[in-house]
Amino acid sequence: MTDPAVDWSPADNPHAIAVSEAQWWQRTAQLAIRRLQDPDDDRISWFSSRQIDARQLIFALRQLLNAEQLVQAALEDLGVDEAVRDALGRARLQYETSLPGLKHIRDALMHFDEWARGKGRGPQKRRVDSGVSLRQVAGDYWGFAYDPDAGTISLGPYRIRVDVVEESVARLSDAIYLAARAIDQRKALDLKFQVLEALAASGIPCNASDTPIRVILGRDCRVWLSLAREPDAGADISPAQRIIEALRSINVGVVSMTRPDDLDLAGRLTAGEALACQTNSG
Repeated sequence: MTDPAVDWSPADNPHAIAVSEAQWWQRTAQLAIRRLQDPDDDRISWFSSRQIDARQLIFALRQLLNAEQLVQAALEDLGVDEAVRDALGRARLQYETSLPGLKHIRDALMHFDEWARGKGRGPQKRRVDSGVSLRQVAGDYWGFAYDPDAGTISLGPYRIRVDVVEESVARLSDAIYLAARAIDQRKALDLKFQVLEALAASGIPCNASDTPIRVILGRDCRVWLSLAREPDAGADISPAQRIIEALRSINVGVVSMTRPDDLDLAGRLTAGEALACQTNSG
């Protein structure tokens, strides 16, 4: 159940959702591979547990591609450097090449009600359109199986080697993470410019040698705000309050990463703590 006091949506940071999902599905694939290497689980009667795990592996592998598409959409929405998008696209192509027929195998499993009749999309439809009978097409794209001796998962004409799966998944997952980090960097850079402009508009100089206010972009992709001079005991907090008010005018807040529940942000800024800037929701 969602807390109505928390204004949060996955739509705010879809690339972060993509990274999380990619990591979950990567671990799901790893677990399935480990189980394929073990004997069948005797708690399952009449069915091979490894055949079940092979099916789950296919779904996990296909979900990685959904995560890649989510990051690509976020890259496009933000207008991130096309080189980042191209690099992620190349990673996807390499992934699909190393796992031939993945999409079609997954589609056959997901839409077995159509593929069993030769009415699936993609390769089945093309064969039917070329004049091949539905019955023949259905038989040509059937027979999902994991072969422990050959170390392959197959369906119809498609074969995936299990021994290449883990490395392929790791490469694509890494590419998704790097692309998402580029998004974080772009968003943080935009936020830094907004902060600098807001402070300048309020007559608050910063980042100069003769001013105490610093606004920097950290390696953690956060924008950090600080008063660089060593504060005196009992220092006036009005400069810090002016800074906070200037940022509030552009819907940007600051937060203490050491004491996030502390509401005396001006006091913490005056005390010499660097605060993280963040865009307020709503």
